[in-house]
Amino acid sequence: MGTFTFEIDELAIPAAPQAPGWADFEAANGVRNTVEAEAYGTTDLELTAEELLPGWLKQAWEPKRLFVARSKGRLVGRGHYETLPEDSAEHAWLAVEVLPEYRRRGIGSALTARLEAIAQSEDRSVQIVYAPSPTAPGERIHSPTGFGSVPLGNPEVRFLQGRGYLLEQVVRASRLTLPVDPTQLRRLRDAAAAHAGPDYAVLQWVDRTPPEWLPDLAVLYTRMSTDAPSAGLAEPEQLWTPERVMQEEQKAAAGRRTALTSAVLHGPSGHLVGFTELEVPAESRRAVSQEDTLVLREHRGRRLGMLLKVANLELLAAERPGHPSVLTYNAEENRHMLTVNEAIGFVPLGYEGAWRRDAL
Repeated sequence: MGTFTFEIDELAIPAAPQAPGWADFEAANGVRNTVEAEAYGTTDLELTAEELLPGWLKQAWEPKRLFVARSKGRLVGRGHYETLPEDSAEHAWLAVEVLPEYRRRGIGSALTARLEAIAQSEDRSVQIVYAPSPTAPGERIHSPTGFGSVPLGNPEVRFLQGRGYLLEQVVRASRLTLPVDPTQLRRLRDAAAAHAGPDYAVLQWVDRTPPEWLPDLAVLYTRMSTDAPSAGLAEPEQLWTPERVMQEEQKAAAGRRTALTSAVLHGPSGHLVGFTELEVPAESRRAVSQEDTLVLREHRGRRLGMLLKVANLELLAAERPGHPSVLTYNAEENRHMLTVNEAIGFVPLGYEGAWRRDAL
């Protein structure tokens, strides 16, 4: 038996599908999809290379780098490094994925060490990893939030603990089977609207945000980075401007996914105070992704989250029917939003740990 060898290098992002470097980029995305499918037991989480490419080409707001591991010419692992554009930023987000048949050979350790070294060179002292943790028997590590746990014996748990990462939060992935009974949606929406009262109204749009709502949506995105539960991760504020919203929507449009947005308008103030988004793939056989949902703290307790979620599912049924499911992620301690999702019909799909390391 020969000695196992591999090499790691940074991937040059192709300028367009089929441009130079496309085969490697597509293979790296294949590693991502394979690892996600194994962790969650479903291919529903797959994304195409064409869908993800725009995010790699336009990253002024979220700088990132992609590294790959090869063995005998085959691309067998990938490492994803992301940070913030400010030199003063402390956070970096790391992700490492290795094909199942190539694990326990040092590839994951080598990729992680490369990403951690970049974080250290950039003075990103807070390093965060989100790692799926499949269900397994035996002892568990409980999140310090008091909600959720991961199996102590899982390889990813032992690996991260060995490198000095601490579990800070558990995130639940959930699935909603489509279609949802329209009578049920109407009942939930009517009850939520009655509880919210006449000061609130739902606005909706497909893809591009109407210009008059760009400033309000920028505020909501900014608050999303601070108001969503992040436990001990202490996720930093990410500033959004109307220009950034437009740029992100332009980028998303190049990825062949349709964005459906429902927002709630507070009549007395004339401002949007909540929103929710769905990302819909072009192929009707594929699952829909539930993206951000937020109601400003000062307007909570009025069932606006339920109102928004149901309204957007009705918009999905009207605009893009035929998809099999909707997938979403929520922090386990976000009991309010989980209660909303469960009432609509979401059921748990799997869990991931959110880990933090404070580098010296």
